[in-house]
Amino acid sequence: MTKKRLIFDQDDVLADTNGKLVEMVLNEFGIDLPRTAFVHQTFQELLPPADHKRLYEAIHAPGFFADIPVKENAVEVVRELSEKYEIFVATAAMEFPNSFREKYDWLQHYFPFIHWSNIVFCGDKSILQGDYLIDDMARNFTNFGGEAVLFSMPHNRTETVYGRVANWNDIAAKFL
Repeated sequence: MTKKRLIFDQDDVLADTNGKLVEMVLNEFGIDLPRTAFVHQTFQELLPPADHKRLYEAIHAPGFFADIPVKENAVEVVRELSEKYEIFVATAAMEFPNSFREKYDWLQHYFPFIHWSNIVFCGDKSILQGDYLIDDMARNFTNFGGEAVLFSMPHNRTETVYGRVANWNDIAAKFL
């Protein structure tokens, strides 16, 4: 029996990239906003243009992707899913050239049970083939032949086309 293929995005699905950016803004930018503001609005909506540039520079700086926190319950759920599914991680690393080694090392640290051959660094995720793609960016579902599952984040809150999961408990409920 062939296992179905589950493909996970790394940033804001496995890794709490948005959470790291929120911490950076609150601790380093001198922004006086409650943490809850970042749950319902994007950085572009909340921050002045000069701070957009600071975030862009931070994401492109060496070291940014090395210490992003893992999403709550992600490791446990992915480990359990790997018993039932063929697991791949696909991350759009081409936009952030410094991220390759950092993202790979991060995956090896948190998800050592995912074989290196099941990690895909790409720019355009339309090349992916699988039964399910779980991603926070709806644009990555273009031309994907399987079921698209949107991981809810502030930047995709107005997207209504795709089914959603809010967290790893939702993923466990849907796939286990």
